[in-house]
Amino acid sequence: MDNPALWRDTIVALRFFSRLPLPVLPGEADPHGLPDFTRLIRVVPLVGMVLGGLAGAVLIAAGLVWQPLIAALLCVGAAAVMTGAFHEDGLADSADSLGGMSRERRLDIMKDSRIGTFGATALIIGLGLRVAALAGLAAGVGVGRTALALAAAGAVSRTVALGLQVRLPPARVEGAAYATGQPRNEDWYRALALAGVIALLAVPAGGLFGTICAFAIAGLVLVLAIRFAVSHVGGQTGDMTGATQQVIEIAMLLTLLAFAAP
Repeated sequence: MDNPALWRDTIVALRFFSRLPLPVLPGEADPHGLPDFTRLIRVVPLVGMVLGGLAGAVLIAAGLVWQPLIAALLCVGAAAVMTGAFHEDGLADSADSLGGMSRERRLDIMKDSRIGTFGATALIIGLGLRVAALAGLAAGVGVGRTALALAAAGAVSRTVALGLQVRLPPARVEGAAYATGQPRNEDWYRALALAGVIALLAVPAGGLFGTICAFAIAGLVLVLAIRFAVSHVGGQTGDMTGATQQVIEIAMLLTLLAFAAP
């Protein structure tokens, strides 16, 4: 693997997944254009680890001053700022689409930038569960181990969620899901293997068995998400991939909390 190309791809993918102030690369024509995930999928685990790790650093810093609940709130807030609430937007849009009575209407709802009742409810529940899981882990195993678990969950959730893009065709021929391409199975498997290695960061929080269970839960969520996407809109969208990432991350953190050492 070409190391210069690896770091270049990592920066490009980080720019897509976050709002971090990253430099324009030499020869880069459009730094704000949609990336090609047929190539960039290999660095998604690294990007997820970096974003989860940065949020974990906020958790550690806040935990030095405040109790776990406040530290968890600041951590989740910082993560939303870093990513521009990128995946949270997908969760809200996907939830709102539940109100559509036809495939076309559901796709239209997901394109609408406004948030409805279903979307607001999903955001409240999702953010609440993330804060509760992080606060529980921080109180039980400490902020340092919780930060490692957050880095692992960031890597695994983003990599596994891309399974929608790998397994399903785009539900429409415009938008991010179509423009970013359909990665190959073998490239996704390699990324999953790297995400699995990164998942070992979560062992101090939930133990080896807890980490294995969390990884398995991520796969189960993906299977259910694929089935839902096919029946709901006949394919995948960027919003549904983002929603899947959110559900996987929450499910992993809750699983690790269930196995956390007292």
